[in-house]
Amino acid sequence: MKPGVLFLCVHNAGRSQMAAGWMRHLAGDQVEVFSAGSDPAESVNPAAVGVMAEVGIDISGQSPSRWTDDQIRSVDVVVTMGCGDTCPVFPGVRYVDWPLSDPAGKPVDEVRPVRDEIEVKVRGLLAELGVSAIG
Repeated sequence: MKPGVLFLCVHNAGRSQMAAGWMRHLAGDQVEVFSAGSDPAESVNPAAVGVMAEVGIDISGQSPSRWTDDQIRSVDVVVTMGCGDTCPVFPGVRYVDWPLSDPAGKPVDEVRPVRDEIEVKVRGLLAELGVSAIG
C-alpha cells in the first residue's frame, strides 16, 4: 500500500507546493502526494514556481486549495509548515513540523534556499517512509 503525505501551510502557495513538487518528482507514483492550506491564496507564488523550474520541476499548473478532514484522515503523514494553530490535528495521524521561512513576497534569491531545504527534508521523509528516491 502506498504511503500518503499531505503538506500543509497557510496559503498553499509556496512551501507546501514546493514540497509536494519535490515529493512527486523524487517518489514518482510510490507516494500519494497532497498539499493544502488553511487560507488558500488565489495562485501559487511565482517565485516558488520559478525556483522549482530551475531544478526541472513544474508546479505552474498547481492551484492552492483548502484542506479537508477526509484528506487529513486518509494520509499517513501530515507535514505542517508554519500554519500554527490553524493546522488541524486528528488523533492517530502522524504530524511532522518543518519550520521553514515563508517565501511569500520574497525575491527568487531568497526563495532558493527554502527550496533547497525542502528538498533535503523531503528526501529524509522518503527515507523514513522506506521509499527510494528516483530523482
